[in-house]
Amino acid sequence: MIYVLEVPAQGLPKAWFAYDDADFSRKVAASDPLQPWEIYDEVTPRGLLEALGHEATSAQARAHYPALCALGDEHGFDTPLYRADYLLGRGVLRAEPVSARAALAAALNARAGLHCIYWDERAAVSAFEGADPRIAGPAHWHARRALYEQLVALEVLADDN
Repeated sequence: MIYVLEVPAQGLPKAWFAYDDADFSRKVAASDPLQPWEIYDEVTPRGLLEALGHEATSAQARAHYPALCALGDEHGFDTPLYRADYLLGRGVLRAEPVSARAALAAALNARAGLHCIYWDERAAVSAFEGADPRIAGPAHWHARRALYEQLVALEVLADDN
């Protein structure tokens, strides 16, 4: 499971979880102003052109979508291109891989407040126990408590308080 702790600038922190990467992606996208494919996508120039109703090398495609065709010419029409607007900029496609996790973390971090992502229960428990300096110390008691309550609800920790 993936655990997320949201600490707003004002108000109480809240913690939530996702079962896996796909669930995490859905939950981040559900509360984001961008479309899921703007947050993260992996596509090919051919796939994009076909979705737009064009063959990759047609004159019409080249006339209407010269930048996309140029990416196909440069990298190959079947080479995966990555979109991650919070990491790369709005609408940017690039051939160098971008991980979905990095793109989703950037989407959360673009929001106001602090967002702590723990990719497994060991990291979440360690953070609760003080290993994450972002939420360590007495000033962050509410944040650790929110994380603790989520870990108890999921039976990762026993409720002994």
